[in-house]
Amino acid sequence: MHDEGLMQPVNIFTQMPSCAPSAPGLETTGFEISADDVAEAMAWPGIVGLGEMMNFPGVTNGDPQMLAEMAATARAGKTIGGHYASPDLGPAFHAYAAGGPADDHEGTREVDAVMRVRQGMRAMLRLGSAWYDVETQITAITELGLDSRNFILCTDDCHSGTLINDGHMNRVLRHAISCGCDPMVALQMATINTATHFGLERELGSIAPGRRADVIFTSDLTTLPINRVMARGKTVALNGKVLTDCPHVAWPEAARRTVRIGADKIATEFMVAAPDGVDAVVVRVIGVIENQAPTKALEATLPVRDGYVIAQGNNCHVSLVERHRARGSVSNAFVSGFGYEGNMAIASTVAHDSHHMIVVGTCHENMALAANRLAEVGGGVTVWNDGVEQALVELPIAGLMSDAPAITVAAKADQIVQAMADCGCTLNNAYMQHSLLALVVIPELRISDLGLVDVTRFEITPVLKGV
Repeated sequence: MHDEGLMQPVNIFTQMPSCAPSAPGLETTGFEISADDVAEAMAWPGIVGLGEMMNFPGVTNGDPQMLAEMAATARAGKTIGGHYASPDLGPAFHAYAAGGPADDHEGTREVDAVMRVRQGMRAMLRLGSAWYDVETQITAITELGLDSRNFILCTDDCHSGTLINDGHMNRVLRHAISCGCDPMVALQMATINTATHFGLERELGSIAPGRRADVIFTSDLTTLPINRVMARGKTVALNGKVLTDCPHVAWPEAARRTVRIGADKIATEFMVAAPDGVDAVVVRVIGVIENQAPTKALEATLPVRDGYVIAQGNNCHVSLVERHRARGSVSNAFVSGFGYEGNMAIASTVAHDSHHMIVVGTCHENMALAANRLAEVGGGVTVWNDGVEQALVELPIAGLMSDAPAITVAAKADQIVQAMADCGCTLNNAYMQHSLLALVVIPELRISDLGLVDVTRFEITPVLKGV
């Protein structure tokens, strides 16, 4: 992916991933990244830093590997990216900032933005497909008057449909302006601030002699229509049409055979067993929050039928299927907030950050069908209802990426969103919440291949309360 990025007609810079696993001992990854891997990557062209140091307890507590990764990045003169997902702004946060991360995009409140820049970090204000965190933090500039040089606009996770239909950073700019930010300040936060932060100010971020001619032409600074795009001094797009070729590499077959779940899954593998002789149990439930990455730790009393717990009301079944080593294991729990109805299931091999397979559903049979379908096509996202596939996005490269044209992928992704809505989901871009259900470093509850994870305590916790 890195090499293919360097081949493109636009400048693509990459941060080396830092945390695989994101929380050691709470999940199993397909591959573990070491400090030596990070040190090697810092010598590659186009690498501008270490990405998303999300094991914040590791940094706070002085974990040797996390410190070694950050030290290797610092020695290379590159930027250490942050990912502090806790609302705790006490000593743990200050220790994290002292550890080396230079930015953070996980803030959701005005005080989060203020505290980050006070500690010498840059606050990255995020508008993804489902993360709406600009409006609640931009007031640090527009009302409190903090220096805008310390703020950056970003997207984090963006749905392909969002990219094609609504835009990328131009969408964030428009949103920031609509939240009261001066257009020139918003442009500063997306251009020169970013270039300065990653040590690229002498090459990028401004229209000046000696810089790379990466320029957009627009007729309006508020609505920001993109009339023309120049990259490396050449016009690469005009009035919405790409005028240049985008080279690609030949991905090896090994990268296309990564969904290994063992034998076909059956309905009972997605069930939660109850103790003998009870007709109801109290369970822990992952509560999704619309337009935010964190979840709530909820509880529900659910009935027991034939020895298994049955999800009712706004609760659904959620399962994580191990898919890297063909162990065939399935972890099961409950999730609420999606609003699904009927006999449905959605499965995805995009399941940050270990990227096993996440399956959410109201029907165990459909959950098995969805899981087996993704194993068949080599990964992606699929929605099933009443035993019939409603939508599918194939992601054959590592179960994470497609080599089809972006507009094709976006059209299929839109079908996924519509199929989820047809199954009763009312959340904005709920697929983004779906794909983060396994990210075991964002509070409060998540699921991994090892079980249900209490991210406030960083420990595995039983699904059944009191068991």
